[in-house]
Amino acid sequence: MDEEIFNMQIRKFLKNVGVTSQREIEGAVCAALDDGTLKGEETIQAKVTLSIEYLGVSADINGSIDLA
Repeated sequence: MDEEIFNMQIRKFLKNVGVTSQREIEGAVCAALDDGTLKGEETIQAKVTLSIEYLGVSADINGSIDLA
């Protein structure tokens, strides 16, 4: 295994995860603000599940997002 290629591929994957996740969160928050579900002062609990079926990996990453 080439460690440098492996590391670059992981970083590429994580960048895609980060960008996509941010877009999804922003869209959902904006929609919830527009329809009154959120007021804009909340703290939202979030969870991401990393799954690599081939390797038997499943890990939950929990966090919170403050809106104000």
